[in-house]
Amino acid sequence: MDNSCRPIGVFDSGLGGLTTVNELRKILPCEDIVYLGDTARVPYGTKSRETVLRYAAQDFDFFKQFDVKFTIAACGTVSSVMALDGGFGELCTGVIIPAVEAACRATKNKKIGVIATGASIRSGSYGRLIRQLTPDAEVFSQACPMFVPLVENGYTARGCVPAEFFAREYLEPLKRGGVDTLILGCTHYPLLSDIISDVMGGGVTLISSGAEAAKYAKRLLTEKKILNPGTAHGTLRLFCTDSPELFRENAEHFIDIGGAKVERCGLGN
Repeated sequence: MDNSCRPIGVFDSGLGGLTTVNELRKILPCEDIVYLGDTARVPYGTKSRETVLRYAAQDFDFFKQFDVKFTIAACGTVSSVMALDGGFGELCTGVIIPAVEAACRATKNKKIGVIATGASIRSGSYGRLIRQLTPDAEVFSQACPMFVPLVENGYTARGCVPAEFFAREYLEPLKRGGVDTLILGCTHYPLLSDIISDVMGGGVTLISSGAEAAKYAKRLLTEKKILNPGTAHGTLRLFCTDSPELFRENAEHFIDIGGAKVERCGLGN
C-alpha cells in the first residue's frame, strides 16, 4: 500500500481519545483512522508505571495488523510515562509535547496549570518539559481522578452537580495561583471544558492535549509528504476491549460515530 494511503492509529485507555479523533477528522478529513479504546482496563491513571508501559506496548502492537503510517497515544498517562522512558519514535506521538509547546506559546504571565491523571502528575513530565521550553515558568499541577469516570458516564454538562463540585475542588488551587494557561492533560477533559472554563474564568486559555496532538500529526504528515491525497472522506474503524454496545452508547458523548462499526478485540493482561 502507498504510504500516504495507510491509516492513522489512535489509542487511549478508554473513550477520551475520541476527542483527538474528532480533531483529526476536522483537519485531516481524508485520512482513514483506526481507534482502539482499552475499555476493559480503563483508567490507566491509577496503574503503576510498569503496568502502564506493558499496556502501551500491547496497544502499539495492536496497530501492526493495520500497517498504520502514524500512531497517536491519545492518553496522557501513557504519554507521561513514556516521556520518561525514552519517548516516542519518529512516526508516533503522545499528547504531552504538543500540549506543552502550545501552552508555552500561549502564556503571558508564565504561570501554567496542568490537570491530568494521578500517574501523569506523579511522573512530573509536564513540569519538566515546560521548564525546558520556558525555564522561568511556574507550573501548578493537579491530579483530577474523578474527571475520567465522570466523562465516561456522560456527566459533563453545565449544571451537573457532581462535575461542578469536583471541578471546584480540583481547580481552586490553580485559580489561586493565578495561572493564565491551563493544559487539559487528559483527552477526556475537553468534554468538561465549559465547566472548567466557568471555574477558572474567561481569561484562562485552555489547551486541549488531544487537539494539539492532532495538529502535530498534520504538521508531521505534511513534512513527510504522506498525507492521504484522496478527496473522499476517510473511514473510521473502532475497536474496544470490553462491550462494543457500551462503547457505542458512551462514545456518542464524545463524537458522532455515524455508522462506524464497533468491534471487540482482545489484548494481553
